[in-house]
Amino acid sequence: MADNDMPDFSGVKSGASSTANKIYTVVSGDSLSKIAKREYGDAKLWPRIFEANKDLLKDPNKIFPGQKLKIPPK
Repeated sequence: MADNDMPDFSGVKSGASSTANKIYTVVSGDSLSKIAKREYGDAKLWPRIFEANKDLLKDPNKIFPGQKLKIPPK
C-alpha cells in the first residue's frame, strides 16, 4: 500500500466543532435554563451553554437582551 504518500485524515472530524455552534440572541426574560429548555428540550443542560460562552459570561445568572450566545450542538 502507498499509505505513506497519503495525508492522514483519520483524526479530522467534519465540522462538528465550534463552527457548528448556533448563535442565539438573548431576549428580555431569558435565562440560560430557559434557553436550554427551548434549544435542547431540557433546562438542566444550561451549563453546556454557559461553558460555551465563558468568554462572554462571568456569571450564569447575568445575561442581557441583545447578547449573542453560542449554542453548542446537543
